[in-house]
Amino acid sequence: VQLQASGGGLVQTGGSLRLSCAASGRSRTFSGYVMGWFRQSPGQEREFVAAISWSDSANTHYADSVQGRFTVARDRAKNTLYLQMNNLEPDDTAVYYCAAVVHFGNWYQVPWENAYWGQGTLVTVSS
Repeated sequence: VQLQASGGGLVQTGGSLRLSCAASGRSRTFSGYVMGWFRQSPGQEREFVAAISWSDSANTHYADSVQGRFTVARDRAKNTLYLQMNNLEPDDTAVYYCAAVVHFGNWYQVPWENAYWGQGTLVTVSS
């Protein structure tokens, strides 16, 4: 599985950005995968942001810090994962990474340590 993230940039506080993550793979289908977004700020550990079940787009999971502001979605026809980020804050400044892993259980048992990762895209929110 190869993941290519894009869409980062510079935005003012309160602004919006949409990140994309194009997925490709040998099977051309990602049934059974969960796909997610993580972020990492300078000097900080990578943290979970949001995730979605590729087979069931209504099955999503968010970090408390972004709940209500960010929306994760996917387009199966385009094999693309999205992260719509609204009402951005300076604390959202980070490199954002997309990830994909096979998982059939609950959100608290996703084996992200086994995931495929994209290269990251930088989001900078100015105050």
